[in-house]
Amino acid sequence: MPERLKDLFFSDKFITELGDAIQDVYPDFDQEEFNRLIYGDDWRSKELKQKMRHTTHCLAATLPEDYPTALKMLTEIAPNFESFDAMVFPDYVECYGLDDWEMSLPALALFTKYSSSEFAIRPFLVKDPQRGMRYMYQWAEDENHHVRRLSSEGCRPRLPWAMALPEFKKDPKPILPIMETLKNDPSEYVRKSVANNLNDISKDHPDVVLDTCERWYGQNKNTDWIVKRACRTLLKAGNKRALLLFGFGDPKQITAENLAFEEQKLTVGDELQFAFEMSLNAEEPQWIRLEYGVDFVKAKGKLSRKIFQIKEASFEPGSHTISKKHSFKDRSTRKHYPGEHQITIIVNGDEKAKGSIELGEVVSTGKE
Repeated sequence: MPERLKDLFFSDKFITELGDAIQDVYPDFDQEEFNRLIYGDDWRSKELKQKMRHTTHCLAATLPEDYPTALKMLTEIAPNFESFDAMVFPDYVECYGLDDWEMSLPALALFTKYSSSEFAIRPFLVKDPQRGMRYMYQWAEDENHHVRRLSSEGCRPRLPWAMALPEFKKDPKPILPIMETLKNDPSEYVRKSVANNLNDISKDHPDVVLDTCERWYGQNKNTDWIVKRACRTLLKAGNKRALLLFGFGDPKQITAENLAFEEQKLTVGDELQFAFEMSLNAEEPQWIRLEYGVDFVKAKGKLSRKIFQIKEASFEPGSHTISKKHSFKDRSTRKHYPGEHQITIIVNGDEKAKGSIELGEVVSTGKE
């Protein structure tokens, strides 16, 4: 069984190494008290971000009360740590440095080189968006790719696990100069953040993103990759403008018929196999995006659709047999419930064929 994140990070080894590192720069540090505080509050049962925040509070309780003094100590030891463990340093800034921008913002730029300050920057952006974005614009020009990524990732309107940025969900225009600066960045790590930021924006302001992507598309392969990833939600939603941007043909010239299932009654854990006939009624080959939607039954009986891609390809005129498999095995991100599930074939954003299967629960036979 894979190790859980909450057990992989903030381990006993890390806590010891963190205490030792602080002791080196702060001889009066009470490492015994630090350990007592860490392990004295139901430590083992805490989730990952809870462990991080608890560690931050324990640092504050054992470091000097003067914020600049304590922060200087943390900046000295931060290069000794990396990954999620090291996010405790920007978290300290988030919790205790919101009133000291001159110390806190440069520290976040330093800390992000060893972990990420993408969560910690957000309270500053909420408190004073214009002032915060001035730092972000500077970071977009930084020589370090981790700092450049922070300038994009930190202002994503819908960053997972993170504090919302209502100001930028309402009006994303302040973000766009950063996107322009980074659109040709040499680092894939940075370009991926640009694409994800634009994808976030597309959920509230599709035309803003499409205006940007139409202007960028065709410049070079790296920017084209950003554009395609930025439009992924719009493509799944069948946005006609997005489909046209990538050259997908007129769905009116395409039919999908004879949707057939190998089995129409399955149980949770089974694999569905299905096929259909797609016909392109045109004189020239066309670029076609094939998807299928599954209307999943949820815990309370309501339906929730999820779109899955079959393929994107150039198809010759005529008839083509398309087959696909779909697993109904439970995952950490999706639990399946019994009931009728509808399967919909989607071609270039248009629904073309539908059918349904019945999903049943696994019946335990017990021991004989």
